[in-house]
Amino acid sequence: MISTQTSLGQSKIDVDSLLQTVILDIRIKEYDRAITNALKGIELSPNYLDFYQFLGRAYQLTDKPELARENYKYVIDKNPAYKDVFAYWFSLEMEQKNYEEAEKVATLAIEKYPDEDTFYLKKLAAIQLQGDQEVEFNYIQSLPENIQNSSSVQQQLSILELRSHNDRVGVSYAVTTFDRNGVGPWHLGSVQYIRQRFWGSLIGRISYADRNSSGSTNREGTQYEIESYINTGEKSYSFFDVAYSDDAVFQKWRLAYSYFQNFNKGWEGELGFRYSKNTRSDNTTGVLGIGKYIGPYWINLRHFMVTDGGQYFPSFTLTTRLYTGTRFDYFFASTGFGSSPEDFIIAGQFNQRARLDSYRFGAGYNKLIKNKFILGIGINYNNQEFAPSRHQNEWTFSTSLQYKF
Repeated sequence: MISTQTSLGQSKIDVDSLLQTVILDIRIKEYDRAITNALKGIELSPNYLDFYQFLGRAYQLTDKPELARENYKYVIDKNPAYKDVFAYWFSLEMEQKNYEEAEKVATLAIEKYPDEDTFYLKKLAAIQLQGDQEVEFNYIQSLPENIQNSSSVQQQLSILELRSHNDRVGVSYAVTTFDRNGVGPWHLGSVQYIRQRFWGSLIGRISYADRNSSGSTNREGTQYEIESYINTGEKSYSFFDVAYSDDAVFQKWRLAYSYFQNFNKGWEGELGFRYSKNTRSDNTTGVLGIGKYIGPYWINLRHFMVTDGGQYFPSFTLTTRLYTGTRFDYFFASTGFGSSPEDFIIAGQFNQRARLDSYRFGAGYNKLIKNKFILGIGINYNNQEFAPSRHQNEWTFSTSLQYKF
């Protein structure tokens, strides 16, 4: 009796040693020897599933996908607790460009390991390669919050939302007050229509400005504007803007272009220019920007290279958003130095303010309501130099409402 137990124990030790030999053979790329030893192990211990796992792996690494798949399926059918087999099987289907099958494997893995982030991301990769962006968008929306808030997923969600199909009409209003006697308030209102499709978006906008001085209208006028975001690649897009006005309260012409490129790990870069012309002067400004998704946060720094009369007047804007749902749901805060050609409040005064100091702070909130209405509110403070060494405080209160259909 004692002799039999010893024999069985020795057999177990031999099988375990053989398995370690198979693993070592794979590690040192002796795949044919690994296959031979794995088959021998199965013959000795047909219920030892680890041999099937590594036999499948060796077949995969020697370009025998059918045999590899057969062994992976066998292991999972017998015992779905083999986490590594799911990973091997998924990589096999991806290598073979069987993206639908890879998605199914990842789904099975998620059912067994619902707390494993890696399988959710593997499934996302398989879905992306199938090219149906609506399916991808819906899947990302269904991801657990901790995964959805990762930098790379937030970045991809933002790209997909920019390519979703919707139309919006909206109105906005802003009033700016000044602490200098006889100046203000300034009123600015606009109406716009946004048409968003897979290729990008087209936006038409009409704005009306009324600037008061000493209790009466000093300047007023209307501006007509068209802007567009055009998708130029899987992770890139361009921004165009053209605005015209025949009224001095606005710039006569405003032209803008930026190219945006998304990179890995939530990074985005921007390169562009802004051109403005009024009756007295014109100005061309270079734009450099860098953005980063950090979980649900988006942080963006932009540098406007303002020049005037051969002199350089730098302008910087730092913006942070905290997303709380869709791309329409977020808190934001901003700070900046120098006049920006994108400050919609100063409009026609940009060329005059380019040489003057400006310190800006702002905050606000956007909210999508019942998936139909987008409400925005904001407040901005600007300590503006209006003459050499003389400053005024400007407060702007803004609100906007869009209807999405």
